[in-house]
Amino acid sequence: MKQGLLTDRQKEVLRYRKKGLTQQQIAEIIHTSKANVCTIEKAALENISRARETLEFLYTLDAVHLCTLESGLDLLKAPEYIYAEAEKQGLKVKYDTISLINRLRDANPERFRGRQVREDVEIYINKDGDLYFG
Repeated sequence: MKQGLLTDRQKEVLRYRKKGLTQQQIAEIIHTSKANVCTIEKAALENISRARETLEFLYTLDAVHLCTLESGLDLLKAPEYIYAEAEKQGLKVKYDTISLINRLRDANPERFRGRQVREDVEIYINKDGDLYFG
């Protein structure tokens, strides 16, 4: 039965993948083909991506664009840049430097490699100093 955006089968496949099983191993466990497991996993990840985009939109409704972290930027320089931009707008970011870096990486893992920003990240801030990323 489907609850939320993922079917039970999609959840099952993702749980097995999280445990480190290969698509072939999962196929054998759930009695289907590797190609079907690949299709199920891909659909699940697409649903998750759409849900993430929807939430980002929702969270940014009451926020304003603060800045853009451009590709190539050293991640360790991002907090200083974000704090300076927030100060220009008379807003205070509610995260310390380490929390801010962790929040950036956790929310956008695919956009960072090591200390480098791989693709632009839009930063939004609300009046409470909470940050959202697009």
